Amino acid sequence: MNFTDKIAYLVDEKSELYKQVSDKIWEFAEIRFEEMNSANLLCETLTSEGFNVERGVANLETGFIGTFGSGKPVIAILGEYDALAGLSQRADSLEYDPITPNGNGHGCGHNLLGVGALAGAIAVKDYLKENNLSGTVKYFGCPAEESGYGKTFLARDGYFKDVDIALSWHPGTVNIVLHARANAVINATFKFKGRSSHAAASPHLGRSALDAVELMNVGVNYLREHIVDEARIHYAVTNTGGIAPNVVQAEAEVTYLIRAPKPNQVKDLYNRVLNCAKGAAIMTETTVEEQIVGSCHNLIPNKTLEEVMYQHMQDLSKVKLTEEDIHFAQKIYDTLSEEEKHVAALQVGKEVAQQLDKRPIIDFIAPLPEEPFFMGGSTDVADVSWNVPTAQCSTATWAFGTPFHTWQVVAQGKSAYAHQATLLAGKAIACTAISTLENPTLIEKAKEELKQRLDGETYEALIPKDLVPPKLTEAIPVRV
Repeated sequence: MNFTDKIAYLVDEKSELYKQVSDKIWEFAEIRFEEMNSANLLCETLTSEGFNVERGVANLETGFIGTFGSGKPVIAILGEYDALAGLSQRADSLEYDPITPNGNGHGCGHNLLGVGALAGAIAVKDYLKENNLSGTVKYFGCPAEESGYGKTFLARDGYFKDVDIALSWHPGTVNIVLHARANAVINATFKFKGRSSHAAASPHLGRSALDAVELMNVGVNYLREHIVDEARIHYAVTNTGGIAPNVVQAEAEVTYLIRAPKPNQVKDLYNRVLNCAKGAAIMTETTVEEQIVGSCHNLIPNKTLEEVMYQHMQDLSKVKLTEEDIHFAQKIYDTLSEEEKHVAALQVGKEVAQQLDKRPIIDFIAPLPEEPFFMGGSTDVADVSWNVPTAQCSTATWAFGTPFHTWQVVAQGKSAYAHQATLLAGKAIACTAISTLENPTLIEKAKEELKQRLDGETYEALIPKDLVPPKLTEAIPVRV
């Protein structure tokens, strides 16, 4: 049995365990900083597999690290398990069908992500044990990826300082190694305070905090014309100050996500947004308090590790699809709008898209790009990538064209092909980890590449040094 087959065997022999854990986390559907049941289940599984588990790392109540082995190198495998608010959905349904109206659902597939990473970590552990090898594998339980940025807290507090490389993956619609860039982001809240009054009898005595929020938003919308092309600014009014229109609102709040390609650019853009808030406060004679509540850096790719992962993905067996799998994927694909299908087609090309139109599950490995492609979104994996060489892949857990953060993602969260693609990711992670364990020169080469890509820049978290993650009782649902 060759090396790749051995890793595949180690993952496959525990496939039923991974399916059960993934489905349980899908059912828990816990949002950012509230993933207590999900974290407990993952910790119990790691403990039963011989890992030493440390809970509450970086003041994250649902964060943890499971460690096996000793000595160098130290391999970090990153797992996520948070769901999204407002995306409750029945599994295997072909129409929008929430289990709980306005409830939570795994609309980004993190029930799969956490378990694929778990499968990879356990396979590395089993391989180390069977071959009596030195080295350490660490499973990082990373909560609140969705606008909570658990990995940023871990990176800020130095939890990756002894790590040599980090590996992760993400569910998706393509089998690919992610040679990619992503935006840095600052998540901030702006709380305005004014003075209430009767809106008809004495409006001149009131100072409207809601007016201030609206004026800030107008100012930021004009600002959009004067920012770099890749930058993005989104907002949500999280407190309107009440529901009575005949009362001048004495308080109101708005939350912003501010994105740009580089940390210095996003800091500069944040200050410009802050000036819009201050201007709105002056115009309305209110006051404003701002707070950065989360952030992440831009993603730093690492071709050295990605080439290793890509080779392993090519060597691993394809996901075996049944007619039932294909039929269900086709029905999911048929629920997509023509615009969604068109956007998906642009990503794979006209010829491939025509083939996938009648068999919409990708079972091939996409080529590794020569140059990093740009993802408009953000990921807190980026903060890890500034500290240690980091590689990620994605596997086709969903039907071709399925948009992220939709009910269709949740509906496919327990599908047979989603489980198989999750195991493929775990195998790719484990194979990459073992390759670096057995060939330390790969690690040195990856570290040298990271040094060159940073070009003298050093990591400093964009969140305040004294910011503490929300406690379980303080966690507030956020739509992203």
